[in-house]
Amino acid sequence: MILLKSLASAFLMYSRIPMPNVEWKEENRRYSLCFFPAVGAVIGALFMLCRHICGLLEFGGFFTGVVLVIIPIIITGGIHLDGFCDVIDAKSSFADKKKRLEIMSDPHIGSFAVIYLMLYFLVQTAVLCEIDKTETALVIAIGFVFSRTLSGIGAVCFKSAKSEGALQSFVKPAHKKSTLFVLAIVNVIAAAAMLCFNVIAGGFAVLGAIAALIYYRLSAYKNFGGITGDTAGWFLQVCELTIAIMALVGEKITEAALL
Repeated sequence: MILLKSLASAFLMYSRIPMPNVEWKEENRRYSLCFFPAVGAVIGALFMLCRHICGLLEFGGFFTGVVLVIIPIIITGGIHLDGFCDVIDAKSSFADKKKRLEIMSDPHIGSFAVIYLMLYFLVQTAVLCEIDKTETALVIAIGFVFSRTLSGIGAVCFKSAKSEGALQSFVKPAHKKSTLFVLAIVNVIAAAAMLCFNVIAGGFAVLGAIAALIYYRLSAYKNFGGITGDTAGWFLQVCELTIAIMALVGEKITEAALL
């Protein structure tokens, strides 16, 4: 029962998928981070389904790319994009760490966040429009799971910049050893699957995601003194975009090698 409540808590927090309401108490969130990658699995499955349907209906590459960009936003409700925008505004202020944390708590969006959000969607759409092979698309789809395993591991292992907040409401009650064990196992399985579908595209994507995690830690510690729920959202968006870009690069290299 605790596992089911933890599953429901994870989906209620990190998605807009209807779930039975569970009481908001620490006991019910003990294993929630273990189920965070499951949200990515749903996104990845819908990502591939919609891509297949667009192909059957012979929609163009641009239309398909836009649909694929929208899917994660529909499933998550944009919760991670909100963190992405908050971090961009805070970092763009060039203020001290305390002020940056205050800026991230401001519900208003700044001009820098709007600019970077537009650039993010432009790059993401362009990349997804360029994907030709189903194997590469599968690498990106599994990346939604892989990125969430890295985010969960970071949430448990990295220093927090604040003692309270949305992220801490899941980290503090977490059974950390069990959470890390589950996330590590899912991480390895996801990475192996990405490599199996396309060893070059998958390898590039995995390395890109790990590089994004390293940069995330360095940037969060330098700019905020640790991680927060907003920086976790920023990382997830950056990681998923990096996976898509690197998978595309891998696909192009594979095609060039076969010529």
